[in-house]
Amino acid sequence: MNKKSIIWIVAGFLNLSTALIHTIGGQLDLVSPLLKSNLNEQAKTEWLGVWHAVTILLFATSYYLLRTGFSKNKPGNLGVMQSIGITYILFSLPFICSGIIMQKFAPQWILLLLIGLLTMLGLRKK
Repeated sequence: MNKKSIIWIVAGFLNLSTALIHTIGGQLDLVSPLLKSNLNEQAKTEWLGVWHAVTILLFATSYYLLRTGFSKNKPGNLGVMQSIGITYILFSLPFICSGIIMQKFAPQWILLLLIGLLTMLGLRKK
């Protein structure tokens, strides 16, 4: 197994862990309280839809990273891998900015940035 594959496997398992934390921890800490809040029903519905869209994205990219990392034949679509890396790096930025603006620590950026950087690092290992 080459270094590129190992890096993508690490990124994939880190991403899968993030997906599970998002699904379970987020449901308990964010989704359930939001649904019990006084926020109007339209906003709740849209927020819940976006939440689950992110859940799908987390699991789908975990699958792709792991599938590509464990692949023995061909490396997979490197353009997709680059897109995943860039997307995760960009996803970290709103958490960094909102944390600064709101003066609250939003730790999500750490995992998102790390997954993005590992994915991009795997592209450089040839």
